[in-house]
Amino acid sequence: MNPILKNVIAVVVGIFVGGLVNMGIIMISPYIAPLPEGVDPSDIESIKENIGSYSTLNLFMPILAHALGTFVGAFITTKLCAIKKIAFPLLIGFFFLFGGVQMARMIPAPSWMMWTDLLLAYIPMAWLGAKLGGVDKT
Repeated sequence: MNPILKNVIAVVVGIFVGGLVNMGIIMISPYIAPLPEGVDPSDIESIKENIGSYSTLNLFMPILAHALGTFVGAFITTKLCAIKKIAFPLLIGFFFLFGGVQMARMIPAPSWMMWTDLLLAYIPMAWLGAKLGGVDKT
């Protein structure tokens, strides 16, 4: 297979699988950390109105989802790429970081949560996924 096509497919698959991991964790998180009474997790306005009554665990679950989704996406991208360069898994990190910034703009979460999410869940996890996936040093 053409290496360029293989790399493009690797990035698309990494985004898709990372997104599945992210959404899977988000979907199961109310079973692990029940949401406050009356919160509709599918309604952004309900989340905005009730964010003050979320527990620390409620706030941590999206960070975990973003971190593991990015990690898995970067790891898979690294494994599937024809050329094991850090740029491809980091592309996954920046893709998910863009989504994280958009969510941080929409939901008035506590500052500690937004900064922890934006600084630790994306680029560092993409780098870790790349390293564990076998990226070359260059």
